[in-house]
Amino acid sequence: MGIDLSQFIRNKAFLDKVVSAEEAASWIKDGMNLGMSGFTLFGEPKEFPLALSERGKKEDFKVNLYTGASLGPTADQSMAEAGIINLRVPYQGNPVMRGKINNGEMFYIDQHLSHVAEEVRKGTLGKIDYAIIEAAAITEDGLIIPTGSVGNSPIFVQEAENVIIELNTTAPKEYEGLHDIVVLEEQGKRREIPMYSVGERIGEVGIKVDPAKVKGIVLSEQPDIPSPLFEPNEETQQIANNLLDFFAGEVEAGRLSESLAPLQSGVGSVANAVLNGMKDSQFKDIEVYSEVLQDGIFDLIDAGVVKFASATAFSLSKKRVESLGEDLAKYKDKIVFRPQEISNHPELIRRLGVISFNTPIEVDIYGNVNSTHVSGTRVMNGIGGSGDFARNARITTFVTSSLAKGGAISTIVPFVSHVDHTEHDVDVIVTEQGYADIRGLAPIQRAEKIIENCAHPQYKQQLRDYLEEAKAKVGGHTPHMLDKAFSWHTNLKENGTMLLGEKVTK
Repeated sequence: MGIDLSQFIRNKAFLDKVVSAEEAASWIKDGMNLGMSGFTLFGEPKEFPLALSERGKKEDFKVNLYTGASLGPTADQSMAEAGIINLRVPYQGNPVMRGKINNGEMFYIDQHLSHVAEEVRKGTLGKIDYAIIEAAAITEDGLIIPTGSVGNSPIFVQEAENVIIELNTTAPKEYEGLHDIVVLEEQGKRREIPMYSVGERIGEVGIKVDPAKVKGIVLSEQPDIPSPLFEPNEETQQIANNLLDFFAGEVEAGRLSESLAPLQSGVGSVANAVLNGMKDSQFKDIEVYSEVLQDGIFDLIDAGVVKFASATAFSLSKKRVESLGEDLAKYKDKIVFRPQEISNHPELIRRLGVISFNTPIEVDIYGNVNSTHVSGTRVMNGIGGSGDFARNARITTFVTSSLAKGGAISTIVPFVSHVDHTEHDVDVIVTEQGYADIRGLAPIQRAEKIIENCAHPQYKQQLRDYLEEAKAKVGGHTPHMLDKAFSWHTNLKENGTMLLGEKVTK
């Protein structure tokens, strides 16, 4: 590569460990458990998984792949296409991998993101044979400086028998100093996490590693991978406006100040639109305590709306990836990245009083939320961190369009086909039609409010009819006609639409 490696590997104990990606890939044996860095499309190794996938095209072996969250085309997609993954944990977002999972060619455990480190620590996922971690540098003290995500890298490094570091020499040097690395003690021996404000730092700038465990260092020049983020449109802007109206009502009622409370937003265009919509709002000096930071966070910092943001990873567009080094230098004192068991920890979410908003696939009239499965069977991505925040947030909000597939699907249904977040954990539902604050309401009251405020007019009467018939024929605390509860999903499968009595002709 013609570079001075001592700029990147500043501890001499590591300098003689550089190997090719192909050699590192040759060390992996059938049935091994790999703990790989990466969360969204940031911070994943690139050369190593490509080399392992190439080897998998010629040899018959499979591995179990544990990560922070979803990986990109150089990892999840290449390994899925090569057919070398037996089990994937805890989250994925690649269409090739999704197809393999839904076709039964790969096992998948959809797990709360804050739980993964605990399961690794307890050994229930088996030993980690190799941790493969992307790094921007190795410090004089032998600390691994992560790149654009922390995720589960610290626990993988701690628990792995062997470590492979993929040193990305194109990663912005400004990553160094961005991270706050804390690894918890095992359960039963730990004290409280001593963090009492969003901007407080309590750990190291990098990941501690025993040099003797580092079997090899692979060099990479592959840049960070952009995430596809769509520009806000009229509909997403209306969703954002409705959520902001809810926040304004909370301020007026005296339950929130104009700095609100620390915000968590899920990944995606709707969540990014909500953040963008805050630029011209009344809210200022906001803190963000989330798992992912998207493009909008930089604009909000510039606008004086956000004063500090904590997460575990970036998820950025091509434009922001290209200016990342400049942005990191500019915003370094306003951003920190932590391990996901810290960014998503129930203790901290509840202590800080976080307001969460995430995106569901569908919501039912009583407030149950499906975030993961289409028609109850085929997984999309996974629950991610939404459950960590939904159960523990000060206010739990789900934001979505009221329609999908051009109106063939209503996201407000009589009964969700898969439950990820029960009615007990959901406070506010927001669509472009309006918002339903269902706190303090009994089931039938919730149903009436969700139907009137959130459902699309195309489906509103159909929902009213279901509720009234269920109340009359079945009654009870939460009226459901089990023979008709999933009739909308059945009609969609058979006739191409959730509009009962109609059929979509191709």
